[in-house]
Amino acid sequence: MELFLQDDTLITSKTDTKGKITYGNEDFCYFGGFKDEKEFINKPHNLIRHESMPRVAFKLLWDTVKGGEEFFGFACNRSAQGNTYWVFANITPSYDAQGNIVGYYSVRRRASKAGVEALSAIYKKCLELETSQSVQAAQDYIAEILKKHNKTWNELMISLQAEGKTGGYR
Repeated sequence: MELFLQDDTLITSKTDTKGKITYGNEDFCYFGGFKDEKEFINKPHNLIRHESMPRVAFKLLWDTVKGGEEFFGFACNRSAQGNTYWVFANITPSYDAQGNIVGYYSVRRRASKAGVEALSAIYKKCLELETSQSVQAAQDYIAEILKKHNKTWNELMISLQAEGKTGGYR
C-alpha cells in the first residue's frame, strides 16, 4: 500500500556521522510504521530504504553532506509494514562548537507529483545501470541529465518540487 503525506507533514530525523538514527519525530514514527523510538534509535537510517532506490542516490547524498553541503532529493521509503511513501528530503550537516560535522538533520515533506514521476524514471534507469554495469555508470547517467539541463542536482530537485511540471528530465 502507498501512503501519502499531507501538505503539513514534516518527517524529521537526526543521525550520527555513520547514519545511525539518533532522533525521529512523530511523523517519522507514523510513516515508518514504528510504535515508538525504541524500534529505530541507533539503527541505520537505511532501515526505511525502499528497494527501488538506487545506490547512486545515496552516494550523491553522502558525498554532498560529508563535504559540508546541504542535499535535496526525492526518495521512495518503505515502512516497517512494507508500505511505501515518497518524500522530498533536505539533509544538512550538524556541527559542534569547533565546526566539526557531528551528524545530519533531515526534514522530509510531501513530494511533488512531477518529482516522483521524473525520479521514478531516473531511478529505474539507474538501477538498471547499477545491475548491468556499475554505480559509476549510474552516476555518469545522472551527470548527463544535469549537463543537458544545465543544473546542479540540488537545482534540479528544487525545480521539480517547486514547479510541479511533469516530464522533461529523462
